[in-house]
Amino acid sequence: MSFLATAGLTEGAAALLVAVALMAGLARGFSGFGAALIYMPLASAVVGPKIAAVSLLVADAVMTVGMLPEGWRKANRHEALLMLAGAVVGIPLGAMALANLPTMVLRWGICLMVFLMLALLLSGWRYRQSPTAPLTVAVGAVSGFFGGAAQLGGPAVVAYWLGGALPAANMRASIVLYFGMATIISGISYFTGGLFVLQAFVVALIVGPSYGIGLYAGSRLFGLASEATFRRICLGLIAAAGILGLPIFG
Repeated sequence: MSFLATAGLTEGAAALLVAVALMAGLARGFSGFGAALIYMPLASAVVGPKIAAVSLLVADAVMTVGMLPEGWRKANRHEALLMLAGAVVGIPLGAMALANLPTMVLRWGICLMVFLMLALLLSGWRYRQSPTAPLTVAVGAVSGFFGGAAQLGGPAVVAYWLGGALPAANMRASIVLYFGMATIISGISYFTGGLFVLQAFVVALIVGPSYGIGLYAGSRLFGLASEATFRRICLGLIAAAGILGLPIFG
């Protein structure tokens, strides 16, 4: 059996996933989140939600290891750990939904989540009050559920932390650290849910290099490129991915 056959991909589908992974990596490298909003709707249409989620988890875990030392140094570790306490509850519940819901339900749900998260980002809403421990844990639980179900935990965390007093670099580091730790919980939850299959790892191997290139380029752009311009591009890509990933397009 050929490599692409093992991944369940044609050459055209593989090329599409590689391009999508590059765009997703750019968003993740620049902002610390956003990869799943671009990758999941389109990848789910090609290989199904379960394979898409696991392949993104694996590729992201491998390719973002180098971002963790800086994240650890600059992050607000207390806030990140409080957020993680909620994610410990939310991620296994989301992973359970991913493992047991029908594919078509998951695809519609993922697109709906993408549009809801996009609306949140477009609204410009931010939590403006001082963070409290119970609320931080609750946000972590919500983020964890979306993350476990479809790797879509980023926007809830960003909307909560972005309104605070942390400088952009420190907030980005906190996001990187939180999702680095949440990845471990997701990996355990996916493993116990029987989601780690050979096809997912082969897909991750195919998209991983382009995702890594996007991460590197996005990280270099952080602090150099116009944040407003890059944000508009990312939001446009998210909207396009959500629309094209709708099950009505096959």
